[in-house]
Amino acid sequence: MVQIKSPEQIAKMREAGLVVAAIHAATREAAVPGASTKDLDDVARKVLAEHGAKSNFLGYGGFPATICTSVNEVVVHGIPSDDVVLKDGDIISVDCGAIVDGWHGDAAYTAFVGSGHAPELIELSRVTEESMWAGIAAMKLGNRLVDISRAIETYIRRQPKPGGGKYGIVEDYGGHGIGTEMHMDPHLLNYVERRRGKGPKLVPGFCLAIEPMVSLGTPRTEVLSDDWTVVTTDGTWSSHWEHSVALTEQGPLVLTAPDGGRAKLAEHGITAAPDPLA
Repeated sequence: MVQIKSPEQIAKMREAGLVVAAIHAATREAAVPGASTKDLDDVARKVLAEHGAKSNFLGYGGFPATICTSVNEVVVHGIPSDDVVLKDGDIISVDCGAIVDGWHGDAAYTAFVGSGHAPELIELSRVTEESMWAGIAAMKLGNRLVDISRAIETYIRRQPKPGGGKYGIVEDYGGHGIGTEMHMDPHLLNYVERRRGKGPKLVPGFCLAIEPMVSLGTPRTEVLSDDWTVVTTDGTWSSHWEHSVALTEQGPLVLTAPDGGRAKLAEHGITAAPDPLA
């Protein structure tokens, strides 16, 4: 069952989303050559404490950290560690969440560590991020879940990959509902699978975490022996972007974006819903 939220509940999710945005800002600044991924986790813990919020990652299914730090060929669920030290030229996705008064926020970004990144890596992150925004723009009243999947896949497939070939749209992981839990129905694929049908109709109060994961090669992944870290099976590097989004009577509100998604949605000709905390 899809959990439909009231305007008051969406306002609480916006509070949690802004905490996630604060974690993103702080960890971006800390993601420099010589920093360990454990250092980034410590930064996230501090931000949560400053806001009186709780982590929804720590302890989730036994996960041992506050954030996920996924470097280079790691797609998702990388465990922060003193042993993983960032180097010039690395890319890292930071995935994190927060709970405020029982309501969840969840978002991820890909960052470039240092300088000297190959053009194909810069383009990989751009394509992944823009496909997320294409999906968010498809979160319209009257659309169905599959319309978001189609928008994400269509955007990625239309982008020429430097050096030729196709981007790998990760198959085993996708977006999800969010609200009183971090992961809820429905599951959101980042591509269209005909057998799944069109999915539920999008109505006011519908909240989703939209999160494409794209690699420079294969769409296939495997889980390492720690039972968490997910890597591409061919070792190609990947990018991961995510925002939590609420659909309201006035349109979409990007709960985890500082501006509510206003600037990026405007590029798609869409007016973001008013911020309930403004």
